[in-house]
Amino acid sequence: MSATNASNGSRIETYEDFVKVHDLLLAASGLPQSLHFKLFQKLTSETFDGGAHFQIEPCEEGRQRRLLLTSETMAKDSNVFLVDHAWTFRLPDAYKLLQEVPGLVQRMAALMCVDVEDDGGSELAAESGGKMTGEEVLESEIRNAKETGDGFVRWLELEELGLDDATFLSLNLSTKFPDLLALSLCGNKLENQEKLVEEVTKFKNLKALWLNNNPVLEKSDCGMEDTILQGCPKLEIYNSRFTHNFGVWALGFCADVYGKDNPASSHQGNLPLQSVTSLDLSNRGIHNLINKAFSPFEMPNLSYLNIRGNLIEENSVSDLFGLLKAFYCLQSLEVDIPGPLGDSAVEILESLPTLSSLNGVDASKILESEKHIVDSMLQLRLPEWTAEEPLADRVLNAMWLYLMTYRLADEEKLDENPVWYVMDELGSALRHSDEPNFRVAPFLFMPEGKLASAVSFSIFWPTQNVKRGDECTRDYLFGIGEDKQRSARLTAWFYTPQKYFIQEYEKHLNKLQSKRLPSLSIKSSATTVVHRSDGSALRVYTDIPQIEEFLTRPEFVITNEPKDADIIWTSMQIDEEEKKAVGITDQQYINQFPFEACLVMKHHLADTIQKAQGSPGWLQPTYNLETHLSQLIGDYCLRKRDGLNNLWILKPWNMARTIDITVTDNLSAIIRLMETGPKICQKYIEHPALFQGKKFDLRYIVLVRSINPLEIFLADVFWVRLANNPYSLEKHSLFEYETHFTVMNYGRRLNHMNTPEFVREFEKEHQVKWLDIHQRVKSMIRSVFESAASLHPEMHDPKSRAMYGVDVMLDASFQPKLLEVTYCPDCMRACKYDTKAICGGGETVRGPDFFNFVFGCLFLNETIHVCQL
Repeated sequence: MSATNASNGSRIETYEDFVKVHDLLLAASGLPQSLHFKLFQKLTSETFDGGAHFQIEPCEEGRQRRLLLTSETMAKDSNVFLVDHAWTFRLPDAYKLLQEVPGLVQRMAALMCVDVEDDGGSELAAESGGKMTGEEVLESEIRNAKETGDGFVRWLELEELGLDDATFLSLNLSTKFPDLLALSLCGNKLENQEKLVEEVTKFKNLKALWLNNNPVLEKSDCGMEDTILQGCPKLEIYNSRFTHNFGVWALGFCADVYGKDNPASSHQGNLPLQSVTSLDLSNRGIHNLINKAFSPFEMPNLSYLNIRGNLIEENSVSDLFGLLKAFYCLQSLEVDIPGPLGDSAVEILESLPTLSSLNGVDASKILESEKHIVDSMLQLRLPEWTAEEPLADRVLNAMWLYLMTYRLADEEKLDENPVWYVMDELGSALRHSDEPNFRVAPFLFMPEGKLASAVSFSIFWPTQNVKRGDECTRDYLFGIGEDKQRSARLTAWFYTPQKYFIQEYEKHLNKLQSKRLPSLSIKSSATTVVHRSDGSALRVYTDIPQIEEFLTRPEFVITNEPKDADIIWTSMQIDEEEKKAVGITDQQYINQFPFEACLVMKHHLADTIQKAQGSPGWLQPTYNLETHLSQLIGDYCLRKRDGLNNLWILKPWNMARTIDITVTDNLSAIIRLMETGPKICQKYIEHPALFQGKKFDLRYIVLVRSINPLEIFLADVFWVRLANNPYSLEKHSLFEYETHFTVMNYGRRLNHMNTPEFVREFEKEHQVKWLDIHQRVKSMIRSVFESAASLHPEMHDPKSRAMYGVDVMLDASFQPKLLEVTYCPDCMRACKYDTKAICGGGETVRGPDFFNFVFGCLFLNETIHVCQL
């Protein structure tokens, strides 16, 4: 069989056929050519032989799996393996499939390690019968001190014994153990602040006190801590954090010099920290690091230091650099960036030249790449769930750590809706590394030579030499560098430094708050009536059926030739090349303005408004994910910290009809959805105004005669679009199109309602006046177009006239919120139904006359059924 026949749809039988049909897919996959034949063999024989070379192993306490090589060795580019897709779906169908496909939710839950119940509580209860009482612990400690030491108990742990206030006081600890240095009462039931403080302040030599996980801390304020510190003047550690008194003992505890087996005496020997080489001071609440004990004199051999999670705000950056420079043996440092040493990894390394490693990354690599933010010690973002949470919900939350995506395409068009998939257990066990030893790529095998026969697989192969026992890893962000926000995008799988993102968000917010362009004055019309010199009708070329049918007034006549037209009204965006190809001249009027993308593309619209207005109340917080992901993450983190709603809506830059639009509160999902194309992320209006329990939005029609001066008109005709289902914020409803979206024109049940009837019913339901709402909407729309006119004066063209759709939603306080601006909106509804003008006397507006008054306003300077903004 020839390759030509294969490409025409016959079954592939030879390697030549395979390459001919799949040449573009092979090139896109990145698979070395030396492995193409091996891939062909495995695909045609359906050989899944990964199990003979790899082993899946639980890790992270069973909450994740990793893949280990079991073969003796595997050389770079020596083999290729097939991975099946365990679940393939389109996002709106995810929840329904998990509910309906037998066994799917169980398999996904097991694959994502969310199928085990948290039995810790029951195990603890089962064990509690065998726990010692407080008295028994004391007896054991006294006996142990006599047998192994000098008979004095200096370290006492009374943790998770269920001690209440009365039981604790009955133990009479201060009398029995006057020389106590460390006392832990973690996880008990202590509630009485006054009695607790009175008892613990009797220990005058106490160095460390842990009261973590006791009810008393939930009720206490700083006063309790201050009283304890005054009563225990030698206390260096309080609830795991350093006090302002910290010194040799606290540092020695963090360096494992002091502990239960070696608590030290109150009379310490000279220089007990001399041998310390490694010191972990992370998350110790340190405000001032310049301390007599923290010095090269006390710790001359210190080579590793971790000061993550400490503000250290009482010391300047220069003072801290001066302190750390004195540690001549210091080679490895871990610190928050941005943080107490500034916001540049490069500057830290230049200031501390003895460092060979910063945050686990080789110093030479940082200096070579000039990375300012580095962190190799990122904590995995593991799934979280409760025992009561159904398996389907756990999977929906966890799946973003595993999903991959592709879009189907043929010779004619690209599929608008992306496909998401989960690799099988073997493929899903490949974890991330910035220096991976394997590479993974999706591959569509077309055994019949056509897309209709395609079967999706993933393929993976070694990109480094690997030996038995090595973990096999891939780069989750292969080909994505810092120019595409790699570090920020890793937040989908790892807990990245929140402080950096919050700082970026705050800078962004400050910048927005400083913006405010002055309003443009409303001037009398400067445009002239359009007419032909011979007085004949204006010739209109259009590709829009409604205009051909309903533009009936005698001043206009339809022509089929663009080059003969005075006015070109098209649904297509026309650039200079298109103008030349069609023969459009500068003397013809056209229904679009130059650079109108600043209004009709979602990311440009937000950018235009933010640059001109900052952050007006009618624009929800909006981020272009291609440029402002870090700022979005910062906003998300602050909202989560403050317990605020964190529901967001993601919209492609330039898709209509709610294609590829997603509503989610999952940060990993927000970041991963960038993979299906450029998007904006906008704060979801979680509390919209409802009509009879359902969500709705409003479509307004704006007519623009001129940009300079700004001449814009609002049509009297607007219409409401209603969702089909009652509104809900219940998690599963986020997958229901007919609950959260209102555009039903395309294959869905249209919930149509006459506008005057809607307004009457809305006023009655909510006890509001629609005219008040209308005034706010008009003011907002004027501001939108003022922003564009002020920021983009290049939009002005005397031969441009245009009609735009402006979509508006009302929040629960009946304040308007801008959704989007659309070019050449679909106005079939306006043409089809007669209505009454809500404002301006309530005149009847005949549907068939819609385009007659639109063209009259734009080209004849009439103001029938419109009002100037």
